[in-house]
Amino acid sequence: MRKQSIISSRLVAILAALAVALVAVAVILSKCEGTPATIASIKSVGQWEFLTIHDEEYVDTVREGFFSDDGLARIYYGTLRLGLDMSHLDDHAIRMEGDTVLVATLPPVGLLDRHFIDEARTRPFYEKGRWEADAREALYRRAQQMMTARCLTRANLQRAEDRARGELTRLFHLMGYKNVRIQFEEAPV
Repeated sequence: MRKQSIISSRLVAILAALAVALVAVAVILSKCEGTPATIASIKSVGQWEFLTIHDEEYVDTVREGFFSDDGLARIYYGTLRLGLDMSHLDDHAIRMEGDTVLVATLPPVGLLDRHFIDEARTRPFYEKGRWEADAREALYRRAQQMMTARCLTRANLQRAEDRARGELTRLFHLMGYKNVRIQFEEAPV
C-alpha cells in the first residue's frame, strides 16, 4: 500500500512537471506565432508620424531684360512629416530572440509625403513682368528643395527615430512583451 502511494505521488509530480513544461512551451510558441498577426496589425497602421516640422521659405528669381528686369518672388509654407511607413515592414521584421526578447527591425524613418508645400497658403511677394507656369513651377521645386535641405537634417531624423523607438517599445510592452529591442534598417543613400 505504501509503495503504491509513493508511485502514485511520483506519477502525480511527473505529470504536474510535464503540464507546467507544456504550458511554458505553449506560451513561448504563442508569442512566436503571434508575430505574423502583430506584423499585420502594425502594417495596417500605414504611416506613423513622429515629428512635424513647419517651414516657410522665400524664393525669388530675376529675368534680365533689355530695358528692365522682371522679378518674381513668392513665400512658400510647408509642413514636413517625418515618421515610419509601415507598409514597408518586412514579414520577418519582428522576431523572438530566445524566449524573452522581442526584436523589431523597422523601415528607416523618413519623409512621409513628398507634397508637403501648402499651395493654398503660398503668397506672391513680388511680381514684375509676365511669368509663365514653368517659371512658377521652377520656384516651387526650389522651395521644395530648400525646405527639404533645412528640415531633413540628421538631428531631426534622429529625433523622429527616438520618438518611434519609445512609442513602439511602449506598444509592445502593452502587448505583453517585457524585453523589447527596436532597431531600424539603414536608410538608402
